[in-house]
Amino acid sequence: MDEKVRIFMCEDDENLGMLLREYLQAKGFIVDLFPDGEAGEKAFSKEKYDLCILDVMMPKKDGFELSKDIRMMNVDIPIVFLTAKTMKEDIVEGFKSGADDYLTKPFSMEELLLRIEAILRRVNGKKLAKEGPFRFGKFIFDWSKQTLKTKNGEQIKLTTKENDLLTLLCENQNELLDRNAALKKIWGVVDYFNARSMDVYITKLRKLLKDDDRIEILNIHSKGYKLITPPADED
Repeated sequence: MDEKVRIFMCEDDENLGMLLREYLQAKGFIVDLFPDGEAGEKAFSKEKYDLCILDVMMPKKDGFELSKDIRMMNVDIPIVFLTAKTMKEDIVEGFKSGADDYLTKPFSMEELLLRIEAILRRVNGKKLAKEGPFRFGKFIFDWSKQTLKTKNGEQIKLTTKENDLLTLLCENQNELLDRNAALKKIWGVVDYFNARSMDVYITKLRKLLKDDDRIEILNIHSKGYKLITPPADED
């Protein structure tokens, strides 16, 4: 890595925390480790971090509460939960409180590393994508102006939700867009009603893109969506 990634970690299991810190430091990361949520909250405000790893069951302040505090200070920082909890309600609560990923114990350190690297690729890719309009097939999508137009100048003004969802699809074009991640990013809450609303917007986007039959928005069962795009047409 040209510039080392700084990881904020809260884990009350001293042995596990030290093992994870040593492993990630050996992989080139800078890792600051804290033993509980209160100590973590105080430290987070004093340093700039690139990613958070939070245990859920911690003394003084649990990981869910800490993640909400972190989101108040930094709305975009990726958060990974480590927990022994496997109930569906706990996973939903994790995403509601700001999780980007959720790893249940026991887990392998290699799996954690792969998930961290995947999240950082998405974050870095989004930063690059935000520099200008997306161009694919017959279309030019300008997320900053909320417009979708063809090469011949026909222009459609998108609603905010259409714009946000198409932006996420374009940032991940030809790759899987995780359903829960999209719900959390756009609607803020992962639940049945917002999921149905997102399905409606996916249908609307399909209609907007139907003039180019090379473009598809695939529904990947139980996982999410994939925007299939060809290269942009030549002028």
